Amino acid sequence: MAFAGRRDVPEAPDFGILKRLARDQLIYLLEQLPGKKDLFIEPDLMSPLDRIANVSILKQHEVDKLYKVESRPAPSASDQFCFLVRPRIKTMRYIADIVNADKMSGRSRKYKIIFSPQKFYACEMVLEEEGVFGDVTCDEWSFYLLPLDEDIISMELPEFFRDYFLEGDHCWINSIARALQLLNSLYGPFGKAYGIGRCAKMSYELWRDLEEESEGDGQGRKPEIGNIFLMDRDMDYVTALCSQVVYEGLVDDTFRIKCGSVDFGPDVTSSDKSIKVLLNAQDKVFSQIRNEHFSSVFGFLSQKSRNLQAQYDRRRSMDIKQMKNFVSQELKGLKQEHRLLSLHIGACESIMKKKTKQDFQEMIKAEHSLLEGFDIRESTSFIEEHIDRQVSPIESLRLMCLLSITENGLIPKDYRSLKTQYLQSYGPEHLLTFHNLKRIGLLTEQSAGETLTAVESKVSKLVTDRAAGKITDAFNSLARKSNFRAISKKLGLIPRVDGEYDLKMPRDMAYVFSGAYIPLSCKIIEQVLERRGWLGLEEVMRLLNGNEFSISDSTVEDNPTWESQRVVLAVFLGGCTFSEIAALRFLGKERGRSRSGQRDAACPGSGSGQGLWGLSWSRREAKQQPWLVSAVAKAHVEGDGEMRGPSRSVLPWNSTALGWEPGRER
Repeated sequence: MAFAGRRDVPEAPDFGILKRLARDQLIYLLEQLPGKKDLFIEPDLMSPLDRIANVSILKQHEVDKLYKVESRPAPSASDQFCFLVRPRIKTMRYIADIVNADKMSGRSRKYKIIFSPQKFYACEMVLEEEGVFGDVTCDEWSFYLLPLDEDIISMELPEFFRDYFLEGDHCWINSIARALQLLNSLYGPFGKAYGIGRCAKMSYELWRDLEEESEGDGQGRKPEIGNIFLMDRDMDYVTALCSQVVYEGLVDDTFRIKCGSVDFGPDVTSSDKSIKVLLNAQDKVFSQIRNEHFSSVFGFLSQKSRNLQAQYDRRRSMDIKQMKNFVSQELKGLKQEHRLLSLHIGACESIMKKKTKQDFQEMIKAEHSLLEGFDIRESTSFIEEHIDRQVSPIESLRLMCLLSITENGLIPKDYRSLKTQYLQSYGPEHLLTFHNLKRIGLLTEQSAGETLTAVESKVSKLVTDRAAGKITDAFNSLARKSNFRAISKKLGLIPRVDGEYDLKMPRDMAYVFSGAYIPLSCKIIEQVLERRGWLGLEEVMRLLNGNEFSISDSTVEDNPTWESQRVVLAVFLGGCTFSEIAALRFLGKERGRSRSGQRDAACPGSGSGQGLWGLSWSRREAKQQPWLVSAVAKAHVEGDGEMRGPSRSVLPWNSTALGWEPGRER
């Protein structure tokens, strides 16, 4: 397969301890309310909670009934209510309504609110305004990090992207800093910290302040992580806007991966039931194809099918003793592996059906043209046709944003034309979506005859120095998204290949986009680690307006006896895509490094940073060129253990980028 890899790659730290700590703290908080109790859970906390403490564990600690926090309180006879919630104003009003309703009916209960990951002062103010602050007890479940796999941990904060990058709300900076502090205390001090972006810099500085206050709990421990790299999502929107073609990314785009698991429906399971599957390194089939380009997946599945059939066929020549050993030691594992194989073949077929309904080949071609800067007018016409045919509102927005970022904004005529056509096709309610996209710098129009600097200068003369600083930051936010062409040229993001790019044996990270584009975020990480700092990247940083930093710990750095120096923790503030994760895994194996990935806001399909009103991020990207047709046998285990099934032709396609989500009140 594509990732033969090097054998000297150091193992990632054991992130399982994060799960155990979170479980123990939750149990402690529940036991502070002795006796039977009903537990009300915020919907977006249910999946993380299931990974931490399942229903049986909750029942062991006297949780009687479970309810989802929703618009109408559920009736209950319990004398104790416990609420496991996010620190949101809307949820506080929901709880206040329940308490006040009990007061009106003369019902006496105990109420406990557990905030995750932290409690906000605004929530206490709302409870006080509603007159219930004295009736409830509040606590914090410091659940900062959830291990999703051996090398992936996530903060599972779906609102982070919108709150910080759109609203400018810094409320989650403290959570990020405390997550870093937790990692530092558990896995020892980091040898060197790199970062780029305003959020990354603020998070690092707050983390260092917390370390000084706690007098460095991790100091003196042997470090398990050598370097940490923090990056804001707005440093690289292009990668998140490109269509994904690695298998895991396509599964997320099509079925939506939540907290490392996916629900496969009847179209995948070939039955009338849905199956929830955990996608991680323990899945022997998934672990071998998750990082592969989709065009390579079918050959592997076909070969895997033949290998399993050969293992089943061995029983025909076995004697009684060998058959006994086969049944007791191998048969169960073979059936499990075959079940997973059948599910992943079914998932591939479902992906293909969805992609063949869209002009995916043409869409990929348009993306390639936008990234390379060729045939822009032709690509614009494709986007207009895509909108007029109402193929997908999300795909249309994604292509418009990609055009805007790669072209330094849309010319006013094109902006007005595309916006008008979109609103006519999908409805005027999307006016707010366009407003938010413009605010965040994803979909802008070029200013007529004025540079950003000139506009900034004029406005700054009319306001105070403090306000001028905020305006400068706002213009810098727009400016950093306007230099893609220059950055791409400086870093060589568009590979120049003689002949066809070999997707089965790739030579660089561009394979995650079919050899057409190297993810900017991953390229920056690669360059900084190679150079051991930002020296030589000054021009790129100027174009990004990056707020970059590089800080060393002299007690840890350059100690050759510690394997941890080759373990790198990449922290994406605002979410990351599965294509970026696959690219970093490839880079780690190529260079003998082990990279662990942390997402601070899962971008949805998430999946992972959910964001703008009418618009939320999904882990997606990657490009592709036309692929060959592969035949894959979808096999079934019959009663006699034989693998049979029709041969189906499948054609590799890809997926999209952005999902919809109504605005929410925190």
